[in-house]
Amino acid sequence: MVGGWWCTGVRWPGEAPELAWRRGGDRRVSVLAYGTGLGFRALGERHCVGARGNVCPLAAVVPGRSTGGRCAECARLDRAHSVAADTMADDPRTYRVYLAWFGPGLVKVGITGEERGAARLREQGAVAFTWLGRGPLMAARRTEEVLRAALGVPDRIPYAGKRAVRGRLPGAGERAEAVAELYGRAAALEGRGWPESLERLPLEVVDQVEVFGLGETPAPVRSVRELVDGGVVGGRLVAAAGPDLHLAVTGGGGGGGVVVLDTRLITGWDLTAESGNDVRVPLIDIGGGGVQGGLF
Repeated sequence: MVGGWWCTGVRWPGEAPELAWRRGGDRRVSVLAYGTGLGFRALGERHCVGARGNVCPLAAVVPGRSTGGRCAECARLDRAHSVAADTMADDPRTYRVYLAWFGPGLVKVGITGEERGAARLREQGAVAFTWLGRGPLMAARRTEEVLRAALGVPDRIPYAGKRAVRGRLPGAGERAEAVAELYGRAAALEGRGWPESLERLPLEVVDQVEVFGLGETPAPVRSVRELVDGGVVGGRLVAAAGPDLHLAVTGGGGGGGVVVLDTRLITGWDLTAESGNDVRVPLIDIGGGGVQGGLF
């Protein structure tokens, strides 16, 4: 480590995103506000962020384009202890099943711990959602599987797809109707594979466009592909959704407009503060366009 701070990722404990930082044994959190500036320079090499709060024993170097930011061994350890790994069948906590809408044609079903509230939905960048049921972990997991099969919806949606539709969202009424229609289809399955131990919750559509700051901001057209040694990212924060920060830039490789920074790409880098309002790292067009290579 050169001496700067390592970002350990974005968090959504409330309705404002936070960046968590680590430098040696020190920890700090930056609460982000729309309209304020954000800028940094990456130094050296990117290293594995470790797993489950533990430092990577190998201090392994990881690729700049990896959104996981972990070496193979730490990624395996982190996955093995997650709820998604189905290794916690005796977990006594209550879980909730949710239906999430990210844009036209992009819906999914998932579960989260009830004590976390809607944090998981903000972390995923769900534009709108509703709770569907609550109960023990395995009942929630079983319901998730039944709904995926019956409704033909996935349990994961790539962030590239979410970014591609985020700049052209329909109005609030249409968003609510899409979630309500999906809820109706899901509720109709009660009694047909729906575990009795899972309590169905009433429809209550939660729209997060204003939380994410997406209401009046221009659609982003480029995103950061990776950081590199000496690369600079700087701009005015205008929106955020899940791990993505939308930065308005006026110069550099961004060529002006809004550039998306996936904060999963900045974990494991040694970062120092940088002023300015431009982006000088490799970018890629959002929505399947051509790649802009090199430093800008």
